[in-house]
Amino acid sequence: MSQYYEVGDETLWNPSIGASRLFLAQVRLHEDELGLASGLGPMDMDECKIEAGAFREYTEALVARHLRTGHRVILALSEGFVATVLVLARRAGIEPDALRAGADGDGSAGGFRDVQVRAGAPAPPGQGDGDAARERLEALAHRLDRAMPR
Repeated sequence: MSQYYEVGDETLWNPSIGASRLFLAQVRLHEDELGLASGLGPMDMDECKIEAGAFREYTEALVARHLRTGHRVILALSEGFVATVLVLARRAGIEPDALRAGADGDGSAGGFRDVQVRAGAPAPPGQGDGDAARERLEALAHRLDRAMPR
């Protein structure tokens, strides 16, 4: 059994029910963290309609926050989810501005920044290594795109 994520008549993703349930739970969690609606409606009869405008704003804020954080645990917990959202966004024709080389990553994520502080520790991924963080996210999204059925 599977479920469908759709923009208009186009199916962006057709995951298993288990993967879909986990994904939607993370969507709702990040909606609360960002203070933004994702544009993903409820799962109704195995279909989730996506409102492209809200999804664009959510994706932009999510990617900007991910690239801006300096907290290793938050990065580890969220990287796969952010890459999955990025795949769906691109399939919907959305390219986040935060991924442009040289972008400052100060999207509309409330202006907060999570950092993990430890004396003598090198800067964690996502903090001070903008291009490298973008490259890691792009590489993971590329791998996931091939693994996410439509």
